Amino acid sequence: MAEIRSENPAPLLSSDELLRLCEYLYRLSGISYDESKRFYIERRVAERIAQTSSTSFNSYMALLRSGSGEAEHLINIFTVNETYFYREDHQLRCLTHDILPEIVRSKLPGDLVRIWCVPCSTGEEPYSVAIWLLENWPLVDAYHIDIVGSDIDTRVLAAAKQGRYGERALSKLPAALHNEYFSPSYGGRREIIADLRESVTFTQVNLLDAGGVSAQGPFDVIFCRNVLIYFDDASRLAAVNNLSNALHSHGFICLGHSESMSRISLEFSARRFKDAIVYQRPGA
Repeated sequence: MAEIRSENPAPLLSSDELLRLCEYLYRLSGISYDESKRFYIERRVAERIAQTSSTSFNSYMALLRSGSGEAEHLINIFTVNETYFYREDHQLRCLTHDILPEIVRSKLPGDLVRIWCVPCSTGEEPYSVAIWLLENWPLVDAYHIDIVGSDIDTRVLAAAKQGRYGERALSKLPAALHNEYFSPSYGGRREIIADLRESVTFTQVNLLDAGGVSAQGPFDVIFCRNVLIYFDDASRLAAVNNLSNALHSHGFICLGHSESMSRISLEFSARRFKDAIVYQRPGA
């Protein structure tokens, strides 16, 4: 008789093990997963168990808690890093048409203007801000512009510092800017010119680490797009409170198109400009 095989292989993790891992990830990063993401979770955990030569899930959990650095690898494989140049460019238009003119009313020429992109993934967003300002803000040379990109994922930060991008990442960037801000294509990838690469600082930060977030600031503008949707209500509120503490009074936060501050915190005022709705921290 032929061997009968189950169409559904036994799960790698029991329900209890899956819950323990999800709780660990949540405490570590604020990202909320559950049984509905089992296939996604198991694929990634199986990869790390194999790569660390762990003999079981329990031995892998012991490794995570040992201070070996494995927790960083685990976070890296669970973070989402979908991005490209000039993504949600309506907010960039709003930045130069409305937000920055309002901010610099209370500054003098030569004063510091700080802009934070968090999470920054592989760097397309903070570099986009830098390029957009150079191309579209006449006062860009009148102030000291400090652009910072931060992420929890150490792999994408390393890629951001290199500044090398393929055709897909550049597809929304006007072709005329490719030669101006990137070296010639080599092996299908182009590299940000050194002057632009050196104009952006990259740092690692966890949005749930109050001290770590506060230490990055204060900023005039924060772009925090398409990450809060992966948090639950408690983590979203904690992250927003931390971001608020990294903002100047009257500073602005730009969220992703599917995110709304009104569903998270009542601290911020919604500002409806021509190109975008953004959120402003109240004055002291």
